[in-house]
Amino acid sequence: MKRLAILAMLAATPAMAAEEHAVPFFSLHNPPFVVVIAFLIFLGIVVKAKVPGMVGKALDTRADQIRKDLEEARLIREEAQMILASYERKQKEVQAQADRIVAQAKSEAQTAADQAKADLKASIARRLAAAEEQIASAEQAAMREVRDRAITVAVAAAGDLLTKQMNAKSANALIDDAIGQVGARLN
Repeated sequence: MKRLAILAMLAATPAMAAEEHAVPFFSLHNPPFVVVIAFLIFLGIVVKAKVPGMVGKALDTRADQIRKDLEEARLIREEAQMILASYERKQKEVQAQADRIVAQAKSEAQTAADQAKADLKASIARRLAAAEEQIASAEQAAMREVRDRAITVAVAAAGDLLTKQMNAKSANALIDDAIGQVGARLN
């Protein structure tokens, strides 16, 4: 400190001397000299009051606080990265599960569609079989009706023919023949 003050005085002396020729530099009437002395006294008081130590201590305390804050920020960042990684894993798991659900739904839909097609084919086959049975039954009923009608028409035609060709003698012969057949069957 003293060296600094002496250097400041020596450096200021030629410059100050050039400005004012009449007043010597080391005089109390010279304002720059008074300012230098006041500055040196101020520096002495600052050093005596241990201000540089307090400033250093305050700076060290602040540096420690900044270090603690940085460490805390680093820990928070690491925790945030772990949480982010956890959420990304969960997101991937959820995406995989969603993909599985979609695939299963597609598979079930395909199975249901295949089953519906098979059920439709079976239903169509049953209806065709039922229709064929109805057609066959209707055909048999029509054949019976035609046969019965043909028999009725034939009997009526035969009756008409017999009635036209029949005389009393052939009627008696037929009656006698029918009685004979009935008698033979009963015995």
